[in-house]
Amino acid sequence: MPTSSASDAPAETAASKSPAASGGVQSLERAFDLLERMADAGGEVGLSELSASSGLPLPTIHRLMRTLVACGYVRQQANRRYSLGPRLIRLGESASRLLGTWARPYLARLVEETGETANMALLDGDEIVYVAQVPSKHSMRMFTEVGRRVLPHSTGVGKALLAHTPPEEVRALLARTGMPAATEKTITTPEGFLDALEVVRRTGYAVDDNEQEIGVRCLAVPVPNSPTAAAISISGPAGRVTEAATDKIVPVLQQVAVELSSALVNAGAGS
Repeated sequence: MPTSSASDAPAETAASKSPAASGGVQSLERAFDLLERMADAGGEVGLSELSASSGLPLPTIHRLMRTLVACGYVRQQANRRYSLGPRLIRLGESASRLLGTWARPYLARLVEETGETANMALLDGDEIVYVAQVPSKHSMRMFTEVGRRVLPHSTGVGKALLAHTPPEEVRALLARTGMPAATEKTITTPEGFLDALEVVRRTGYAVDDNEQEIGVRCLAVPVPNSPTAAAISISGPAGRVTEAATDKIVPVLQQVAVELSSALVNAGAGS
């Protein structure tokens, strides 16, 4: 974690462990850390909040934020607080497309081993967005297109992505989106959804059992330690994605998720 000053003794110890100490640029490290803290806080924060969470002194944060504002990556609001800026949207969209490209070989392996359509999805704001897909070779298959947005409460990937989110944050999200019923089996109460998330934590995978579309079952798992929260899934007709098939498919999903995670982390590590 970034430290307050290179002149402080504790900071020197921390700096020796930081990317900056091994050839990185400390100001870049700190700027990106601030952007991530802003995102974690909902996209808008005050300087004092950033100082408290990062350990950096206010003058340092103010200098970094001035630079980010000048570049368009941060905006200063009328209330003197700072919010994430519009130039980040283009970066995020490009990164999302690349993430889908990197995932495709792993999704293709899922299709080969399970026979069903494979998807990758992210949580974007309060919605689930599908960023990659490899369709099943079966004539009867699912057609969840890339770019489609759905609400988390009715999807397996939504459950997988929110399984480890604090309950109060889940309740707040559901209050913002509502819980409309896509089918008669859709979970429509916060208590019901929180119970479903507990099952995901216990079993290690999520199920959409006719909840988004009648006749369709989906199995999903999170991608562990992904640079951005992601989940992968397979979906197919309920007659093929049975309870018996689930026992065979879930271990494959979990193994592919681990391998995809490793590929994404290594791609980000650089040299």
